[in-house]
Amino acid sequence: MTDQEAAALGAAALAEVKSGHVVGLGTGQAATAFIHALGQAVKAGLRVTGVPTSEASASLARTLGIPLIAEPVTLDVAVDGADEVDPRLDLVKGYGGALVREKIVAAAARRFIVLVGHEKLVPALGGRGRLPVEVVPFAVPFCHRRLTELGHPPALRAKAGAPFVTDNGNLILDCAVGAITDPAALDATLRAIPGVVGTGLFVGMAHAVMVWDGGRARTLTRD
Repeated sequence: MTDQEAAALGAAALAEVKSGHVVGLGTGQAATAFIHALGQAVKAGLRVTGVPTSEASASLARTLGIPLIAEPVTLDVAVDGADEVDPRLDLVKGYGGALVREKIVAAAARRFIVLVGHEKLVPALGGRGRLPVEVVPFAVPFCHRRLTELGHPPALRAKAGAPFVTDNGNLILDCAVGAITDPAALDATLRAIPGVVGTGLFVGMAHAVMVWDGGRARTLTRD
């Protein structure tokens, strides 16, 4: 998805936001485009409060004049992107590194809207071969061994030659995966490993997925 297409999709997602809403602000290309569109609407008089899923999204929202609160309780709507979307609207997220905060915000929202380009639609999750898992630093060696034993050998995510550190102060193990036949079961298995904070599997969470395809936005809803 190009930046121009993301901008059009972000603008289309504004239809989900009403004055007075508390809005979850995702992380990544599509979410950034939505935050820009929301900032323009706030400048024009829309009254909302944002809950950011990352320090990067918080910084952008502040520069655009979007009022923020730091902790989610109940949100009216959350808008974010995804790395993979299957036909049931289950997701893989976390390539941008904000998966745990994104999942908390999505769970706190009455309505969770996902914005993607058509290339993110997959017949089964795992098609891109990578599943992010956020891990407490102390537990990385143990989690690495346990994940390998489960058949999902991980690589420690790095940035600029050093381990990538999440906004929560944790590390990310990117696990090798193939097609995931039961995302809910895999998510439960991985979260049961001591030291795992969360996975990039978002199962049964998205209420709608807005897809940019063929020059327009179309909306997929859960059956």
